[in-house]
Amino acid sequence: MDHLYQSLSLSLSVFADVATPSLDGRGWQVILVTLMSSSIAQVLKVIIKLLTTGKLDMRMVATTGGMPSSHSSCTMGMAVSVGLIEGFNSVSFAIALCLAFIVMYDAAGVRRTVGLQAKVLNKMMIELFSDHPKLSHERIKEFLGHTPVEVFVGATLGSLIALGFNNLAISQHWHVN
Repeated sequence: MDHLYQSLSLSLSVFADVATPSLDGRGWQVILVTLMSSSIAQVLKVIIKLLTTGKLDMRMVATTGGMPSSHSSCTMGMAVSVGLIEGFNSVSFAIALCLAFIVMYDAAGVRRTVGLQAKVLNKMMIELFSDHPKLSHERIKEFLGHTPVEVFVGATLGSLIALGFNNLAISQHWHVN
């Protein structure tokens, strides 16, 4: 009976060590870099639109599409941050990088194609239902995806934010090993 009690006690203590979050972990840095990368990309969309059109459009902060891709920025920021913390040969980095590639492929491929199809459908709605004002004014969102350049710039932005933030975290001793 004592042997069973000791085994159970040891198992519970091991589980408690694994289940209890460590205060010296750096997961918070990955989350912060991911949020920063996405937020900075969204703000840059407003600035870039202002510089290219001369119009301040704050709606760009909450929209998909545009320069740079915030999805690409946040997923590459996450992947690079994981690589810097866990190592670029770790399983965690491999998973994060694969996720980033899927998101970037989707942004430049599938979502962009859907946006182009929406543009065609909107033109068809106007032409086919011009006699029905209610139907001809209904529009499908066209600005969904990204060009490959927007995806590349977003990925580069996220990577640079991850490098800068993680270097700052190390130099300021924001982590405990």
